[in-house]
Amino acid sequence: MNDIKNLPFELWQQTIQARTEAFLTSHLPAENIAPERLHNAMRYSTLAGGKRVRALITHASAEFCGANADIVDYAAAAVELIHAYSLVHDDLPCMDDDDLRRGKPSCHKQYDEATALLVGDALQSLAFELLARIPLENTAQALIMLKILANASGSTGMAGGQAIDLASVGLSLNQTQLVNMHSLKTGALIQAAGLLGGHCVEANPDAKKLDAIRLYTAHIGLAFQVVDDILDAEADSATLGKTANKDANNGKPTYVTILGLAAAKQFSELQYQAALATLSTFGDSAFRLTQLAHFITRRPF
Repeated sequence: MNDIKNLPFELWQQTIQARTEAFLTSHLPAENIAPERLHNAMRYSTLAGGKRVRALITHASAEFCGANADIVDYAAAAVELIHAYSLVHDDLPCMDDDDLRRGKPSCHKQYDEATALLVGDALQSLAFELLARIPLENTAQALIMLKILANASGSTGMAGGQAIDLASVGLSLNQTQLVNMHSLKTGALIQAAGLLGGHCVEANPDAKKLDAIRLYTAHIGLAFQVVDDILDAEADSATLGKTANKDANNGKPTYVTILGLAAAKQFSELQYQAALATLSTFGDSAFRLTQLAHFITRRPF
């Protein structure tokens, strides 16, 4: 990763976002391949939107462990495809019922509910296909990566967190319960993004670095969700690219409704500092992860 590891953060961020977008563009089915409507909707829901935070985490973790960026592109794209599928399904009327995503109509509004359901299914399948094609000579590493993504996406990860979220509407969760829910719904995939990056090395990864990534992403994933709740309470729909204050209005517990705005900001800061502490013994090799933690937690309130 010598070509990008010395770039200033903003330029590095733009480079990773651009290469992730290009990789996804070239690996998603073309719009003129049958079934055209499904493939068009897959591209609509995945491309030209979002900050690619999970791809950034994958690349930063890979850089921390000394992996090749061309290999990392597969893992970063796989995580982004899982994330895109989750957003398509989350927006469905049977889930969070949202008409706006990334500043444009949600997939089921632009197309229809049946197409949106199939888009999510197809994006999930493509994610695992890309990860299975990752050009690692160490096939044991590739199998570990498939397991990491599967666990993060399933009933003990993202899908399970969504189930708990749906069951919590109208309930008064305490902070511990809310943290547990978001460690699955949001945090599991963020942690997988980091671990996948750490495993993108031909040799066996450094166990201490993998442990640091695991702890770092646990804290930064939680901070990400807290900041998301804060922005949801303070920003408008145009800024967010999705319906503002929707969770609170629908009776879903958030860190702002449970803790209050000031305490939620303090909690986010604690998670940021804890994330940095996990990297403190690694010196300059962890600088990109440190920069990324600042970017994630310092999104404008």
